[in-house]
Amino acid sequence: MTMTKADIVERIYEKIGFSKKEATEVVESVFEIVKRCLESSQKVKISGFGNFVVHEKRPRKGRNPQTGEEIVITGRKVLSFKASQVLKKTMNGETPSDADRAADE
Repeated sequence: MTMTKADIVERIYEKIGFSKKEATEVVESVFEIVKRCLESSQKVKISGFGNFVVHEKRPRKGRNPQTGEEIVITGRKVLSFKASQVLKKTMNGETPSDADRAADE
């Protein structure tokens, strides 16, 4: 199953008691803040969840696999996510320790 933005809004609506409009505004605001930070190549660290990091890839030489012709692969930004120890342990049915939580902050 895939969780969508609408599902997150619904869960906030149910759990917190915000109206759906308020829950939508909160979710949209959080995603917009994260997006802006990543666009400016800032690292986004969410304690207990993980880190989003933008890596710059330089242009490099490559080959067209069909023709063997040499081409230049343009530089670009790549987004990576690394899950926290707390999230990894929780996903695997383990109980995160206080040390895991402290290391995550």
